[in-house]
Amino acid sequence: MAIRRLTDNIVNQIAAGEVVERPASVVRELLDNAIDAGATRISIVTAGGGKNLIRITDNGSGMGKEDLARSIERHCTSKLTDDLNNIQSLGFRGEALPSIGSIARLTIRTRAKDEPNGWEIKVEGGKISEVRPAALNKGTVVEVAELFYATPARLKFLKTGRAEANAISDIIKRTVLAHPEIHFSVGGDDRQAAEYGIVSGSENALLRRCEQILGKDFPENALEIDAEREGVRLTGYASLPTFNRGNALHQFVYVNGRPVRDKQLTGAIRGAYMDFLSRNRHPVLALFLTIDPSQVDVNVHPAKAEVRFRDAGLVRGLFVGALRQAIVGAGHRSSSEGADSMLNAFQPGDLAARATGSAEFARQSPPQFSAHPRNHDWTTSPNRPVTPEPSRQAGGFAEQPQAGFEHIAQPSADIRAEHDTNNTVEDQGLPLGAARAQLHANYIVAQTDDGLVIVDQHAAHERLVYERMKAQMAESGIAAQMLLIPEIVEMGEQEVNRLLEHKDGLAKLGLVIEGFGPGAIAVRETPSLLGEVNCEHLLRDLADEIAEWGTASLVAEKIDHVAATMSCHGSVRSGRRLLPQEMNQLLRDMEATPNSGQCNHGRPTYVELKLADIEKLFGRR
Repeated sequence: MAIRRLTDNIVNQIAAGEVVERPASVVRELLDNAIDAGATRISIVTAGGGKNLIRITDNGSGMGKEDLARSIERHCTSKLTDDLNNIQSLGFRGEALPSIGSIARLTIRTRAKDEPNGWEIKVEGGKISEVRPAALNKGTVVEVAELFYATPARLKFLKTGRAEANAISDIIKRTVLAHPEIHFSVGGDDRQAAEYGIVSGSENALLRRCEQILGKDFPENALEIDAEREGVRLTGYASLPTFNRGNALHQFVYVNGRPVRDKQLTGAIRGAYMDFLSRNRHPVLALFLTIDPSQVDVNVHPAKAEVRFRDAGLVRGLFVGALRQAIVGAGHRSSSEGADSMLNAFQPGDLAARATGSAEFARQSPPQFSAHPRNHDWTTSPNRPVTPEPSRQAGGFAEQPQAGFEHIAQPSADIRAEHDTNNTVEDQGLPLGAARAQLHANYIVAQTDDGLVIVDQHAAHERLVYERMKAQMAESGIAAQMLLIPEIVEMGEQEVNRLLEHKDGLAKLGLVIEGFGPGAIAVRETPSLLGEVNCEHLLRDLADEIAEWGTASLVAEKIDHVAATMSCHGSVRSGRRLLPQEMNQLLRDMEATPNSGQCNHGRPTYVELKLADIEKLFGRR
C-alpha cells in the first residue's frame, strides 16, 4: 500500500483527538493561555456543558495582527525557548488553538496594549478566515461554538450536558484555587453563576481561596504544610484525618503551578494517611510542589495531567514526610465537624418532635424561639427552678429535689466539681479539661475553661494502645517467621521484577523474598504478626499495587491492620464503668499522644463544644 501525506486538516483533527478529549479540555487550554498572558480578570461562560458554547474573556496582554494570525498555526507559540527542559509556562503545546479550530467554530478577538484597535479571526472546521479589525478593550476573547461539529463520531461519545458541565467545573476549581491573585467569574445556562474575587493582598491568601473552593469548614480543620528537601519544596494545606471525604475529588495537587493528577503523588498521599484513614476515605488538601523544571517532565501526556520526575523517590519521600509530620504535630487535635453536626442537631422542630413523639406535630407547629431582652426576670417564669435553701452541710447550700427531675436515670459516674476529691478543678485549664461524668458507660463528659468535651472512651483508648504498639514495633522491629520450606510462587516476569525492585523494603516489614528463576519468587520469611499467610495472593496483590501506585505498602497496611485489630481488642471496651481517676488519666494520655484525635479508622475520638456555642443554643448570645 502506497504511503501518502495527510492533509493539514486531517493532521489537525488527529492532533485534536490528543489535546481535546472533551469540552473541559478546551476550557483548560484556554485558561492556561489567559493566565500565561498575565490576566488579572478572567470570565468563563459555557452552554450545553461546553458542547454548544465556551467563551473565555481575559484582560491579559492580548495580541497584534501578525501574532493573531500565527496563533492558529500548528507549532507556533510564544511560550517555548529552544530549551525544552526549562518550561516555565502553563500552556505550551502549539496544537491547542489549531486543533480546536479544526473540530469547532472558533472565533478569537484580541487587542494588545499599544494597538489602536483590536483584531478578529475565525476558524470553522479548519477553514481560516482573514484577520479583520474588531472593537475590543485590551485583552482576548476566545469563543468556541459547536464543539466537535466537524467530527460527529467524537460528538456521539460525549456524556450528558450535566456531566460535561461538572467536568468543566472541576477544571475551573483547580485553576481558581491556584491563583488567588486573579478574579474569576463563571456563568452560563448550564451552571450557577459564581464569583471568585482576588484575595492575594490579604493575609493567608491561599487559605482564603481554599475556603472558597473546599468549603468554609476547611480552614479550621487544615494543617499547614511547608517542607523542603534537596531544593524541592512542598507547601499548602492538608486536612486533619478526621476531616475526610468518600472520594479523592477534593485533593488538589500542583507541580510548578500546574494542576496534575499523578498516580505517584496520589500514592504518596495515600501512604501518608495510611495509618489514620481506611482505604475508602480520602483527605482534603491543596498542595503545591515547586521543583526545578529540568527535574520534571510535564509533557508526558497530551492532556498535561501527568508528570514524570527524575527522582521520584525524593518527591514521594517529601510528600509522605511532610504530611506525616504535620499530622503528628497536630497532636490530639480533632476536626470541628463533629461539634458542628451536634449543634445542627439541636433544631427546634426536632426537639419538639422528640418531646411529643410526633414528627407531624413538629412539621405543623414548630416552636418559635426568640432572644429574651437583657432585663428579662427569670424569677417570674412559671418554670423557674426552686430557690436553694440554706443547708447544714459544709458549703452553705444544698440543692433540693425538684419536680420533674426526681426519676431521671443517673449517669454512669458523677464527678461534679463540688464533690471533687482529686483536685481535678485545675485540670479544666488543660486542652481536654477535667472529667465530670460518664454517660451510657461509654462517653466521658469533661469540663474545660471555655466549654465541654465528650470523649468516646473505646475509640480514644484504641488509638492510645495502637500508638504504643507502633512505637514498640519501631523500636524492636517487626518480627519475621521463617518458613520451614520456602514457598515458590510462579508469576509473570514483569511482576517478578516489580517485586524484586522492592525486596529491601519488604524485608524491613518481615517479608523476605528472592528470585527463583525468570518467572518465580521464593518466599523465605513472612511477618509473624500476620500469622498464616497465603503467599501467592499476597505477592500478586503487592505486584498489582506496585503497578498501580509505584509503591508496595500493602504489607505495611496488613501489619497496621493487625495491630489496629489487636489494639481494638486490648482497649477499654464500651460499657465499662470507669473510676474518676481512670477517666482523667485517659484524658491526660490523649493530650500526650500524637494522633489521639482520631481512632484507627479516621473517626473522631472526641467532640468539643465551646461555651459560646452552648449559650447560643439557649438564647444567651
